[in-house]
Amino acid sequence: MTENSPAKPLDLGYDRTRMAADRTLMAWIRTSVSMISFGFSIYKFFQYLRESDVLGQFPGAGPKFIGEALVILGTTLMGLAIAEYLVYLKWLSQQTGRPFPVSTPLIGALAITIIGLLILLNLFWRVWPA
Repeated sequence: MTENSPAKPLDLGYDRTRMAADRTLMAWIRTSVSMISFGFSIYKFFQYLRESDVLGQFPGAGPKFIGEALVILGTTLMGLAIAEYLVYLKWLSQQTGRPFPVSTPLIGALAITIIGLLILLNLFWRVWPA
């Protein structure tokens, strides 16, 4: 910059707001991963108890349904969080006139959603060996 040209102020508000949206998405990732992994663990633990006949005939399918519900809930919430993130960043880019870059949390969230869907395929239709 030359001495006579005025300094252009940095627009850090956009970057801070975008990074806050990234942090919110990362919080949803943590929550969804916890739900998916806990639900899968419950499902597999009680499946193991049932198949190994450790407790005799284990009554009811409640733990199985709770495990499936947690995996479904975690995967659904991850999908909704991605949608909310994209809508917000689209609005933010319209307000500022700056395009938003593809972020690492978005890539991670998409990967977690795919993994959650694959786990659901495994739980409901036993696509892969246990």
